[in-house]
Amino acid sequence: MGKKAAPVEPEILTIRQVAEYLHVTERTIYRLAGASGIPAFKVGGSWRFRKLDLDNWIAAQTDPAQGRSG
Repeated sequence: MGKKAAPVEPEILTIRQVAEYLHVTERTIYRLAGASGIPAFKVGGSWRFRKLDLDNWIAAQTDPAQGRSG
């Protein structure tokens, strides 16, 4: 008997999934998406998020060089 494969993480996330991933409320995600504060796109009027874009956005937010003045 072989091992079961680990569940595949979805590449496209919903508002609820992003809120859980970032440990914030869904309202916060709606606000950020509407203000272009987080990478998002709409499908049929519903917000969707690519996990890779979110991970890159998080990295940019936490980059120590971001806060330095040149």
